[in-house]
Amino acid sequence: MKNMDRLFVLKSLMQHRHLKNYLEIGVFNGHIFFRIKSNFKIAVDPDFVFGNGRKAIKLLLNPYNRYNQYFEKTSDDFFAQDGPRLFQNKKIELALIDGMHECDYVIRDVEHTLNHAAPNAVIVLHDCNPLSAEAACSFKEWNYPGTWNGDVWKAILYFRSQRKDLTCFVLDADQGLGIIVKQPATTLLPYDKEQISQFTYQDLALNRAEWLGLQPSDYFYDFFKIGA
Repeated sequence: MKNMDRLFVLKSLMQHRHLKNYLEIGVFNGHIFFRIKSNFKIAVDPDFVFGNGRKAIKLLLNPYNRYNQYFEKTSDDFFAQDGPRLFQNKKIELALIDGMHECDYVIRDVEHTLNHAAPNAVIVLHDCNPLSAEAACSFKEWNYPGTWNGDVWKAILYFRSQRKDLTCFVLDADQGLGIIVKQPATTLLPYDKEQISQFTYQDLALNRAEWLGLQPSDYFYDFFKIGA
């Protein structure tokens, strides 16, 4: 069985659920974005780590990159300045949110995306399941070698507590892949935003499965009714 990561999840959803209109927040060097095959692709990042040379090479490798639209700005500015025009006639069907790994940023990115999302849209979040306090620290505190996941997990807990109109869970794969769909939640957790802001990594470690709705990676196939 294929090792599951965010690229595999995105490609599988495009192929089997026919989700095409694609938004990526937090593109970095484009290692995910350039591999996506869609004729409506939106890249948002305040500091792209690639230039025209890499764009040209990636166009040769994937002809769908001719449809790329690049917005080198913060996601807040993008949604305020460009979102209404871009998504007036083309709603977001699939999104990867992998930008600033802090709870408030993630909540805003998800809520802005939902405002422009199709009814069948899927939002994928990266970095939802940190495995150490160091990986889960704030950006200001981060001074460690290795991965920084931040507190994206708090955004997952927020949506699992406050949005009864959404189903939200985390796949135990690729540092935690959050999945959000417009489907009523079966249960809600009892936390408000202020409570969530006070929780620490130690609290997460004690409540990981419940708070994240943590599921084995194979749950992806069951939930979306995709053959493994």
